[in-house]
Amino acid sequence: MKRILVPTDFSKHAEYALKVAAQIAKKNDGEIFLIHMLELPSSGNDSLSSSHEIPELMFFKNAVISKLDNLMNSDYLNGIKITKIVQFEMAFDGIIKNGKAHDVDLIVMGSHGSNGFQEMFIGSNTEKVVRNSEAPVLVIKREEDNFKAEKFVFASDFSEEIKKPFEKVVAFSNKFGSHLHLVNVNTPNNFKSTKVAQKQMDEFVAEFKIENFSTHIYNDINVEKGILHFAKSIDADIIGMSTHGRKGLSHFFNGSISEDLVNHAKRPVITFKI
Repeated sequence: MKRILVPTDFSKHAEYALKVAAQIAKKNDGEIFLIHMLELPSSGNDSLSSSHEIPELMFFKNAVISKLDNLMNSDYLNGIKITKIVQFEMAFDGIIKNGKAHDVDLIVMGSHGSNGFQEMFIGSNTEKVVRNSEAPVLVIKREEDNFKAEKFVFASDFSEEIKKPFEKVVAFSNKFGSHLHLVNVNTPNNFKSTKVAQKQMDEFVAEFKIENFSTHIYNDINVEKGILHFAKSIDADIIGMSTHGRKGLSHFFNGSISEDLVNHAKRPVITFKI
């Protein structure tokens, strides 16, 4: 976790994320890429080509740079190498592109969550990043003065396709000295006997070197509720999931448990792209 990307819109939730990123950077001698995307209106290309618009655009850019400079002077960032990035681009596109360009190990984002029609029709940049980022995405919902991952819940079906992202899960767990609680949520629509589920988990885990873990089979009416209820039952510090990155109609009809958790969980959520 040496290279950490933190998008900011200067909201309190974005600062919650930055404070957590600072804690992680200090523990790992890491650096932070602090970015803000200046989103242009749909006629943005025309604006850029019109000379009378350029002074206005530069005014906004300079104002953002000033705000970033003030933010970077915060006490909790002392001693951390920080690179500030300001670009004219849609937030989601800029976050994904900068994540790849700077080969980041982790993206830390704030989110206030959403519900109802807002969640269905509008979505959020955080959800889009969770769905598309190659790097793990850590979503922070509230102020975490002492971020820790001692009780790390990772929920999965422990199928073959999970093995590649699970390598990053293990690395994260070992780095933070976590007890990794591996959870298979049993639901009425996708029921497995305890014997079958346990055998699958045991065979899956045997291929990895995990320093500290336990396995759990948890019954609930659906996967999301099972994860949230189990996490609450052990007072987990963080919840982890893999995400498929589905797009279009496939995403609309299948939904994404990871994105639902990002919206509804109060605890930090970290996602790993399959």
